[in-house]
Amino acid sequence: MARQSNTLFLEQWLRTNVGGINQTVSGHPSAPSSSARAIIQAWSELRDSLQNQTFYPHILQSLKTLLNSQASLHVADPQAKLLLSVLSSRSFDRPSESYPILLRLLYIWVRKSVRPSAALIDSAVDVISRIFTTEYASKKSPSFLAEGILILGAISFVPSVSESSKIACLELLCRLLEEDYQLVRSGEEIIPDVLAGLGYALYSSVDVLLVRVLDSLLGIWGKEDGPRSTVPTALMILHLVEWVVSGYIKSRSLKKIEAFSQQTLGHSESTYVPFTLVMVAAGVLRACRHTANGQGLEFVSILRISAENQIAFVAQQLISKTKGSINSDNDPSSSLLRQCLSLALARSGAVSFSAPVLLCLASALLREIFPLRHLYMQILQFIHSSGSEFGINEIKRHLDSVLFKEAGVITGVFCNQYASADEESKSFVESLIWNYCREVYSCHRQVALLLNERNSELLVNLEKIAESAFLMVAVFALAVTKQRLNSSFSQEVQREHSVRILVSFSCLEYFRRIRLPEYMDTIRRVVACVQENESACISFVESMPSYVDLTTWQDISSKQKMEYEWSKDEVQTARVLFYVRVIPTCIELLPALVFRRVVAPSMFLYMGHPNEKVARASHSMFVAFMSSGKEPEDERVSLKEQLVFYYMQRSLEGYPGITPFEGMASGVAALVRHLPAGSPATYYCIHCLVDKANNLLGDLTTLKDDEWKNWQGGPEPCKKILELLSHLISLVDIQVLPALMKSLAQLIIRLPKTGQIMVLNELYAQVAESDDVTRKPTLVSWLQSLSYLSSQAKTEVSTSKGRESKGNSASPGTIELNAHL
Repeated sequence: MARQSNTLFLEQWLRTNVGGINQTVSGHPSAPSSSARAIIQAWSELRDSLQNQTFYPHILQSLKTLLNSQASLHVADPQAKLLLSVLSSRSFDRPSESYPILLRLLYIWVRKSVRPSAALIDSAVDVISRIFTTEYASKKSPSFLAEGILILGAISFVPSVSESSKIACLELLCRLLEEDYQLVRSGEEIIPDVLAGLGYALYSSVDVLLVRVLDSLLGIWGKEDGPRSTVPTALMILHLVEWVVSGYIKSRSLKKIEAFSQQTLGHSESTYVPFTLVMVAAGVLRACRHTANGQGLEFVSILRISAENQIAFVAQQLISKTKGSINSDNDPSSSLLRQCLSLALARSGAVSFSAPVLLCLASALLREIFPLRHLYMQILQFIHSSGSEFGINEIKRHLDSVLFKEAGVITGVFCNQYASADEESKSFVESLIWNYCREVYSCHRQVALLLNERNSELLVNLEKIAESAFLMVAVFALAVTKQRLNSSFSQEVQREHSVRILVSFSCLEYFRRIRLPEYMDTIRRVVACVQENESACISFVESMPSYVDLTTWQDISSKQKMEYEWSKDEVQTARVLFYVRVIPTCIELLPALVFRRVVAPSMFLYMGHPNEKVARASHSMFVAFMSSGKEPEDERVSLKEQLVFYYMQRSLEGYPGITPFEGMASGVAALVRHLPAGSPATYYCIHCLVDKANNLLGDLTTLKDDEWKNWQGGPEPCKKILELLSHLISLVDIQVLPALMKSLAQLIIRLPKTGQIMVLNELYAQVAESDDVTRKPTLVSWLQSLSYLSSQAKTEVSTSKGRESKGNSASPGTIELNAHL
């Protein structure tokens, strides 16, 4: 809570609450604090100057020395008298720059003094009033105005100030702003000082002047020659009102609360610009939220209701202006209002549901906080029109803005409003979010491909915004599941919402860089819902980009189709990978025709993706389909057999190299397990593997026996194929087994001696461990014959060592076989 007793310098507190505003005093950048010796010397020089009735040139530096020590400087009544004497002396000419500093030092005295002398306060009012009457017109400047407003407000805030002095200060303060508010525009770094002075005045204002002070605070924004309306200014107004109203509530100033409420919260046709009304209402809500428990203040509840109604009214006005469309209004004032509404609600806490407020929050999230569509269109326009590159400064400023930094809190407020919304409002904002996801996917694909070679820094910063947008969507999707996936809705409705969420997640999958609990909870719930129904599975699968879409690129800005390398489209790849991971969870209910038409082309395409993770996922998809279908189904079995032919071609053409062996091995194992006994597809699979192994062996004829000992380097791909074929002797059906044994034996005989021994040893171990009593006798007999053939082949090949070679290699298989069996 903004407690007056703990806020020594209100302008500094306002800057702190806003963030990102330079700490300046009267337009002078903050400097290192001066030493105690320098401070004493400065006071001494100032005193000497007054005694000599001469304003020496170095006196200005002395004043700056005191100013730079504001945090540690204590100005007692004697020093205040000295400052007032310097200000009021008519014997020497003071430079224009000295006035703001002298007024700031007096402000330090007023704020840090526990009990300033009432007589000295009255004297200060007289001196300051005379200065602004006689000197201000000729030496007018933004800092002079700001420091005058600040000291006048601070004096009116002093408890011991006389009623006449207070009124004089308040009237002069209001007159200065009414006449010279244009100066605030030319020196916007002074806005915190001006607002702080108004805050002091507003808190301590006498009843007859409160409305005038309020007009001074809120009436200068929106004027053509007035200060510019910005988000930092709006936030300072919010916290200033929080500080003032908290003081009213604490002191139970019911008349001031009533007057304040009537002037700012009770006018549907207010003359103040809308963003100030929103920030005032938010400040009131913060003050009410921090009211101590048990105070039992009924008027606080009334005040809160009025503030909420004010925000809802302004939101409704904005919606009426834009006619309910979040994309049609490019007015800067509407943009500012959306930003202010979202920040106001983020800082004021939960408020009652209002349909206009919900829609404004959605608009703010999609247009102001995550303005990706706007940025994409700008970038594409720059690239296609002139070939120049879009600057990164705008995006960097957005990333550093308070609006972007509070995106998480605003998203929370948005979801709370959604949870309380009526059915029509819920459906409307859901459509906005899901459409936004699709647009981000479509546009980011283009921008990423165009910028990848041109401006990587810009792309990185863009993706920072997109990553945060993904987090927003994930949190919102969880809120949707809580509202939609329950017994209040039919199963059909629940499945429709689940599919929409999955499709939206697929569009933003590229930006999922962290493990988010909200995302995982949502995925589990919607997948569980989809995989229970065939129509829901089909609907989700058919939302997958088609093969044509995946392999061609249509430029949305030029409407021309262009050839491009699909494997370099990382945004699209991430989306396809999402589908490839989710589809296996519902593949049991997916009709074979749908799999063939939609999934299979993309699956085979991405088996050739250079990213091993992507290629392996595609092989896992093939495994899932081959393993699906618990009950025999002619159509599904037929498709499985058809897919095997292309699967083997696609897998082996990229091996070794692109095709991950583990993925291919799992696919081969799945197809031999789940195809009908004696299926031609199984024979074809074995034939392809043997043919590939023979080709690999043909490339290794120059290797020596020693190079086969560890199977590293060149021989390794061939060894993996041999291991896979060896593993298949335990998996293939009995009808296919003879063909496999014959082909494998022919391969082994072709190996060098070292390779033969290693393969045979592995086969012996595999057969020895087998519990298959049906095929084990056949395999034992086969291995014995293979061992004999291996030894005979070596005998024939040996020329220089003749009988010696035959003796060394006599029946190695028989020896190993007897050892294992």
